[in-house]
Amino acid sequence: MSTYSPGETAEKSGFSLDTLRYYEKIGLLSDIARNASGRRVFSDGDLAWLGMLRCLRETGMPIAEMLRYSELARGGNETVQERLDLLQAHDQRIDEQIEVLRAQQKQIQWKIRFYEDLRGRGQDCPTPG
Repeated sequence: MSTYSPGETAEKSGFSLDTLRYYEKIGLLSDIARNASGRRVFSDGDLAWLGMLRCLRETGMPIAEMLRYSELARGGNETVQERLDLLQAHDQRIDEQIEVLRAQQKQIQWKIRFYEDLRGRGQDCPTPG
């Protein structure tokens, strides 16, 4: 099993050292090992967990839900259904966000075609927009 210093963990996970400390303080990271001199050392399992936290954060899960998920994960097999429910609800919100983004993207793509057509005809752009 490999171990990593906080700096190596920050580099590998993409989280800052401050974020790692914050996540440990609020309970998103738990049971971080310490070396003989008392410094934190992270494992491959910790890095995998940080990867999941990054995924949840980057897909818009609020910290409170991330904390709930973390608590449930520490609860063992008895919490599998609750974790599944939480992740399915989050997945549904992601689908809704993607739908909104696709509609917005269509509007942007329409405007791109509009400007390309104007440029192709050598016309001035009407204002605004």
